[in-house]
Amino acid sequence: MNLTEYVQSVSIEDFGRPFTHQAQWNSRLRTTGGRFFPKDGHLDFNPKVYNELGLEVFRKIVRHELCHYHLYFEKKGYRHKDRDFKELLKEVDGLRFVPPLKDQSTYLVYQCQSCQQTYQRKRRIDTKRYRCGVCRGNLVILNRPKDRCL
Repeated sequence: MNLTEYVQSVSIEDFGRPFTHQAQWNSRLRTTGGRFFPKDGHLDFNPKVYNELGLEVFRKIVRHELCHYHLYFEKKGYRHKDRDFKELLKEVDGLRFVPPLKDQSTYLVYQCQSCQQTYQRKRRIDTKRYRCGVCRGNLVILNRPKDRCL
């Protein structure tokens, strides 16, 4: 799918106005479906949203970003808190928030070998250096998420 052509077609069909800049995929986006850059007018989109949630949800995210885009160039309120933005988003049936994506166990789980106390951490713990806070026992890791290098 050519992303820029798709965004151009959504812009004409749903807004009646042309999209004249570039749209591109940005796989570094994690918590957001897309971004609008006022400085040069381009849009970034999260490919995970398209792959996991499908074209129908992705189209609503494109509408959301196009609301920012068109309102900015019309010199109206284009930020999330602005009334113009909220009204246009409702009018074109865009998404206000991205539905949660499937998450591969982002927490690391450690357990004490002595007292069985468990700890959830986002960052890795050096088990040679740190011990259980309850009984000072040794910690072992219970799960290793696939996407993390340990």
